[in-house]
Amino acid sequence: MSTKASVRKTSAANSREHSVDEIAEKISAAILEHRLAPGTKLGEDRLAAIFATSRAKVREVLARLAHEQIVELVPQKGAFVAKPTIEQAQDVFEARRLIEPGVLRRLVRTLDDVKRQRLRRHIDLEAEARSRDDKRAIVRLSGEFHVLLAELAGNSALARSMRELSALTCLIISLYDAPTATSCRADEHEEIVAAVNRGDAQRAEKLMLHHLDHIEQSLKLDSSAEEADLESVFS
Repeated sequence: MSTKASVRKTSAANSREHSVDEIAEKISAAILEHRLAPGTKLGEDRLAAIFATSRAKVREVLARLAHEQIVELVPQKGAFVAKPTIEQAQDVFEARRLIEPGVLRRLVRTLDDVKRQRLRRHIDLEAEARSRDDKRAIVRLSGEFHVLLAELAGNSALARSMRELSALTCLIISLYDAPTATSCRADEHEEIVAAVNRGDAQRAEKLMLHHLDHIEQSLKLDSSAEEADLESVFS
C-alpha cells in the first residue's frame, strides 16, 4: 500500500479529532512499547493526518514531549524520537538510583490496603502478559511498574520524574539493543513488592538497586535504530 493510501486509511480510522493529551499518550506508549525507535522522524504533516488534527496541535504535542526529553526538536529538520548518548544513559540510571530508593521509603511509610491491592493487580497484569507472551504489554507494564511505585508514594514531583525517567530508559534499551533488558525480570518486581508489603524498606531499596544494576549491565552499545513507518505504528 502506498504512503498516501496508508495515510487515508489511518485518517479514516481516526476520524474523531484527538486531544493533545491523547496524542501525547499514544506517542509515549509507542515509545514505551519500542514501536518507535530512537531517531525516528516525527513529521508534523504525517502525524496531523494520522490523528486527524492540525499541525498546530501536533507541534504542541511535540513541544510537550521535547520538554519531557523523549523527543528532540532540531532546527530546520523537525522532530525526532530522542537518541540518548551513552553518557546520558548513565546519567539516567544514576538518577534512578538516587530517586527510587526514596520512592520506596516513602511508599512503605504510607502503605495501606488500597495501595497493596494496586500493586498486586499490577503484578498480576505483568504475569498475564507474560503468559500470553505479549511482548508489547510486557515492555509497557514493566516501565509502568516503576511509575506506579512513585504515584503510590504520593509525591507528584517524584511521579513526574519517574514518568520521564521510565520513558528515557525505554529509549536507552531500544537504542542499545539489550534483549535481556527489554522488560524487567518478573521475579524482581515481585520481590520488591513483597518487601514493601512486609514494611522492609531497607530490603526493598537493596532489591531496587540490584534491579537497576541488572538492567544497565545488560545494555549493549553497538546498535543503531531503524526508521519506523508512522502509519503502521498508529494504525
